[in-house]
This record gives sequence, structure tokens and C-alpha cells, in this order.
Amino acid sequence: MRTPSRWRLDGHTALVTGASKGIGLACARELATLGADLLLVAREEIHLQQVRGELAEEFSECSIDICAADLAIQEQRLEVFDWIADLDIGLSLLVNNVGDNTPRAALDYELDEVRALFENNVLSAFQMCRLAHPHLAEHGNAAIVNIGSVSGITHVRTGAPYGLTKAALHQLTRNLACEWAEDGIRVNAVAPWYIRTRRTEGPLADADYLDEVLARTPIGRIGEPEEVAGAVAFLCLPAASYITGECIAVDGGFLRYGF
Repeated sequence: MRTPSRWRLDGHTALVTGASKGIGLACARELATLGADLLLVAREEIHLQQVRGELAEEFSECSIDICAADLAIQEQRLEVFDWIADLDIGLSLLVNNVGDNTPRAALDYELDEVRALFENNVLSAFQMCRLAHPHLAEHGNAAIVNIGSVSGITHVRTGAPYGLTKAALHQLTRNLACEWAEDGIRVNAVAPWYIRTRRTEGPLADADYLDEVLARTPIGRIGEPEEVAGAVAFLCLPAASYITGECIAVDGGFLRYGF
């Protein structure tokens, strides 16, 4: 009998959050390319419907289900897993991509704004991991990948609260990797620098700011969502079965830049 490829995800089902655009959509596409079935979550159902149509046409052999939910709201996080239970589908991969930001100076934030960022960027991922745990543990060869940021590792101009949330997400990754290894669940993160998405269009439209960004990026260009998705997919693969608790920068060399 032929041994399953270490470089394929056939037989896996991936839950991808924030999946209707940008990095989330790129991750969904990459995982489907490798043979995974998809459970896609995002806030806007109309975008999800469009994405499902596009991916179903591209990957006719994959099962693709969608659920519209705002994961910043606890009740809707619970509803996602009620939906998964109703589907009666085994879940083996989780990509926590949901996140938000409102960049400004530290003194200019209201505390409620900071709380909202923690709810959206940290508590949502924490609860999604916990809700997914019994499903992933049942599979026994499962993986979680959290989408962090270089702002959780060093100072960038994204605002202190955003950096705090991403640093917390990286630490959550390390803790869960140690706690859940015995359950057959690997937990890793990726930390992107500037990636070409709708969220970065505004800052990067400023030519002077773009020049500053590129000057600090040894590869000398802005990253693409597909390049983050490639790292995420690798961390999900059986080929990465001895990697857990890691945070891989997808940053064009930004974090290694010297003077």
C-alpha cells in the first residue's frame, strides 16, 4: 500500500478564520492545493459565498463549508463549533487568522479600544484553540497555526496595544505547544512584516513611508499573502511533524536587519 505523502494534507480538514480575503484566503487556497478540506469563517457571508464559489471551482475534489461569524463576539465563537458539530466533520487543522488594529500613539487610546483589540486578537484565538482541542486531540495528528506579527517581537509603528496582543499570541503558541503535545497537537505561529493586503493599502500608498519600509527590508519588496500561506501550510504538513512552539517570521529579513 502506498504511504501517504509527508508533503500532502489529504484526509485533513482545516478551519481557517478570517478566510474571505487577504492572508486568510491565501491560507485556505494553499491548504486546498495540498488536499485539505476547508471550513471557512469570516464576518461577511456575501464574501464567504464568493470565496466558496471560487475555491469550489478551483478545487472540485475538496469539501468546502462556510460559516459567517464575528469571532470578536464570544457567543459567535461558540456558534462556530455548534456548526462544526452539526456537520459531523473531523477537524485536524486550525488557522487563527482573525485580528484587527487601530494604530495610534499609546496615550491616544481609550481603554475600551485596547480591550476590544485584546478580545479580537488574543481572546478569540485562545477560545478557538480551546474549543477546537477535543476535535484536534481526537484526530491525534493535528496542528494549530496562529497568525502573529513582527510587532509582537520588536517595535514597529502599529501601536503599542497591537504589539501587546501579538506578543501574547506568540506566548499562547509556546504554552499550548507544551501543554498539548501529549494530545498529538502541534502549535506554531507565523509573524509577518508588511504583506500586500487591503489593510496595508493605506500606509503603503504613502511613497515616503513605503520607502522607509523597503529600506528596512533586505529582500527589498512587500510580501504577498501567498508567501505567508506557504509558511502556514508547511507548519500544517506531516513533514513538519517535529516542529512545535515555533514562531516563524515571514518578513523579508526585516527582523535580522542591521546597520
